[in-house]
Amino acid sequence: MAEYLLVDGYNILHSWPGLKEMTDKDLEHARVRFLDIMGDYQAVSGVKVVVVFDAHHVKKGTGSRETVHGVKVIYTAEGETADMVIEKLAGQVGEGNRVTVATSDWAQQRIVFGKGAVRLSARELEEEVKAHRKLHEPYLEMPGTRRELGGYLDDKAREFFERLRRQK
Repeated sequence: MAEYLLVDGYNILHSWPGLKEMTDKDLEHARVRFLDIMGDYQAVSGVKVVVVFDAHHVKKGTGSRETVHGVKVIYTAEGETADMVIEKLAGQVGEGNRVTVATSDWAQQRIVFGKGAVRLSARELEEEVKAHRKLHEPYLEMPGTRRELGGYLDDKAREFFERLRRQK
């Protein structure tokens, strides 16, 4: 049995305080940062994450799908909302799998309940992501280690790359 997290992208972006401020200045940057966060979450939790962004107001938009940091990202087509796509996906992947939908849209939450999905509000998703981050932080930020490549190389390899660098 697989576990899926279907995320209403713009709903969450506009609900998380740090990302909301970012969307006011640069929406693309906020989307990229959010997908980074969701990619990290997917990697540490094992949950398959699908983020859906509304593009239903984009004239002649055909929609698109891509994978960013292992996260499936869907931009809806003209006339198609994120809610519509999430409802359809919840029905498709729900059979035999655990599906959670992250949105603070009350109407959407009620619909996904009917499809057998569990719901997370934007605040609950943020807390879940923070909890997973805290759990794995000791391994990500080991005290006394360097984060750049040189911190992971033994002395012999470091000397080799230093000689190579100085030849140019």
